[in-house]
This record gives sequence, C-alpha cells and structure tokens, in this order.
Amino acid sequence: MTTSAAPAPRPDAPFNIGFKQFVGLIAALMAVNAIAIDSMMPALALIGHDLGVATENDRQWVMTAYMLGFGAAQLVYGPLADRFGRKPVLQVALVIYIIFSVFSALATSFELLLAARILQGIGAAASRVLVVSIVRDRFAGRQMARVMSLTLIVFLAVPILAPSIGQLILLLAPWRWIFGGLALYGTLVLGWLSWRLPETLHPEDRLPLAPRAIAHAFVLTLTNRTAVGYMLAMTLVFGGLFGFINSAQQVFVEVFNDPLYFTLNFAVIAGFMALSSLVNSRIVGRLGTRKVSHSALIGYTAICAVHTVVVFAGFESLWTFTVFQSGMMFCFGMMAPNFGSMAMEPLGQVAGTASSVQGFCTTIGGALVGFFIGQHFDGTVKPMMIGFTVCAVAGLIAVLITERGQLFQPTAGGIATADTSAH
Repeated sequence: MTTSAAPAPRPDAPFNIGFKQFVGLIAALMAVNAIAIDSMMPALALIGHDLGVATENDRQWVMTAYMLGFGAAQLVYGPLADRFGRKPVLQVALVIYIIFSVFSALATSFELLLAARILQGIGAAASRVLVVSIVRDRFAGRQMARVMSLTLIVFLAVPILAPSIGQLILLLAPWRWIFGGLALYGTLVLGWLSWRLPETLHPEDRLPLAPRAIAHAFVLTLTNRTAVGYMLAMTLVFGGLFGFINSAQQVFVEVFNDPLYFTLNFAVIAGFMALSSLVNSRIVGRLGTRKVSHSALIGYTAICAVHTVVVFAGFESLWTFTVFQSGMMFCFGMMAPNFGSMAMEPLGQVAGTASSVQGFCTTIGGALVGFFIGQHFDGTVKPMMIGFTVCAVAGLIAVLITERGQLFQPTAGGIATADTSAH
C-alpha cells in the first residue's frame, strides 16, 4: 500500500509560545503520567495494609490498572485529536484525570481504587498521544528527536523526584493525599495549557471522524515496516522497564533491606536516564537517530546479560544492582526518544492516530510484559533480570529485522523515509 507524502511540519504557522516554554509545557504534560506512577511506590505497602490486600505481589495492580487504562484510551484520543485539534482534547482529558485522582483519594476498597486508577489512566492517556502529535506538528526528523530529548530531560526529573515527593507526603499525611497532590498538579497543568498553548493542528490537516478514515490511518500505522519494527522494539524494552517499576519497592525493601534509601537509590538510577537524554539531545543531530539508538540498544543488551550473570553467580549486592541498573537506564534514555521519532517519522499525515496506535501497543504490551515479570518476584532479582535480558535480546532482534540486518545506517538527511508499503 502506498500513500501520499506526509505533510511537512508548519514552523511558519502562528505560534506565540517561546521554544523554552514550549519544551517546559510538553515536559509538564508528559509528567502527568510519570508522577501518577512513581509517586505511588513508597505508598504501596500502606495502601495494601489499609485496603486489605493480603498478597504483596497483588499491590502491583495499583500500577498495572493505571497502565491498562492509560494504554487502552490512547486508541480513542488519536482520531479525536486529528478531527477536533490537540488542545480541546487535551483539556477534556486533563479534567478526567483530575476528577479520578480525587476519586482515588476517596476510595474505600481496593477494587474501587483500581477502578479509579483505570479511569485516571484514561484521562492521562491524552498526554502520551498528543505530546508526540504536537511535537510532530512542529518538527520532523533529527530536530524532532532533539526536541523530544530536551523534553525528556525535564520530564525525567519526575522519576527522580516523584518517589521522594510521595515519601515526603507520607511523612506529613496519609497516602490518600498523594492522589490529592496529583489532582492539584493536573489542575496547574490544565491552566498552563489553556493559557499558553496554541492549537498546532492546521485546519487543512484535520481528518474526518469517519470509520473509513480511521481504519485507513490504522492500516498505514500497522503496515509500515519502520513504524511497526520500532514500535515492537519499544514495547519489549518498556516491558523490562515496567517490570522494574512494578518490583522496585519490593526489591529495595525485601532483597536489599534498604527501605530508608529506596527513594535515593531510585533517584540515582533514574538520574542516569535523564543524563543520557541530555547527551542524546547534543549528539543525535550530528550522528543521527540510528547510530545513537542502535549503539544504545547493543549496550543495553550487553549490560543486561552481564548483570544476569552476576546475579546467578551469587555476587549481587545493592551496589552492583544500582550500578548495572544505572547503566541500563543510561542506554534506555538514548533509545526511547529515537525509537519513538523513527516510528513516527513516516506517518506525519496521520500523526494523531499513529501516535495513539503506537502508544496503545507499547503501553499495553509493555504493561502486560512488566506485570508478568513483576508477578514472578520471589524475593530475589533473578526473575527481573531474566525478564530484562529476554526483552532486550528480543528488541534487538526486532530492530535487526526492521533494518534488514543493517544497523547504524542513516537515511538520506538523517530523516526516515516515508515508505508505507506493507511488509
């Protein structure tokens, strides 16, 4: 199947927000999701105790329920944003996020909390879909990858700070106030968005909300070799990451007996991801997305394999865990923005729907893989490291197939081609 050329970004369109504020706002929107996940970590044990959760691994549903709602709703937001514009859809979604953050705070049973978390995730899903679409509306190729990396630098401060923020709230108030904080944050972002962000979807690029048009956009997204290959690679890598997020609190508390320094160790690991995003933003324009991300993927796979050997050899400690995980997250920070940019590059004419399909697949797939890994937690880090390594090797295979065995090869001008033939 072939398509018409994707519309170029429109840097000449009216856009009264400065570049730095634009990056900051995009990062704040992305953080809506991250803070809803990471601030929960210190509170999982208290939530389980107060709401009568008998099995420790079942507490992971607080994370997974949110991710399932977050992933599933992305299929809806893309077509809506391609029809009605990015800004109004984001505004409605943030209202949903705020409302069900409050409902989560008021939940009287674990089942009601999980229901509220699913709906909270549904509200947050627009931030994942439309952030990518908004950036794609304005930029393409290496410049898009650079903007996403700069955004991630700010955004990745959230995993560093969010567990500590959650822990600080717990020192002053019950765990329910964490959800109150999420509602307040959502309200602030909604106000900033409404005040400063212009609509980025040009009227000429709006698509009809019709089944045939939506189906056509889905077909384009799911038959493009580059888009599908890098979407699959992201899903697998995210699966390992979600497995770590699900089990992190248990690992630090039960394996390493380190409850007091859990947030500090987690911040160190997340900090290396933020650092790598900064490095990526500086080098991707010169080296290209493929050279950077393929090198990072190989490094990520090698670190996973070596760490797994260390674990099974009986030499694992808190220090080795922190060092190896930091190295893996450094590589991850150079993969995620570049894989996302390459997956989106051929699909500019259906950016909203393409982003929603890719977000659905990577989030739902990654959440399920991560939940599977997390549910096998047995008091050691062995299941986690097996999961990391399997996901890394499978992701490398997916990229090799996508690139027909030719890694590191830049496309003309560093921008992916718009080949949308079914393969």
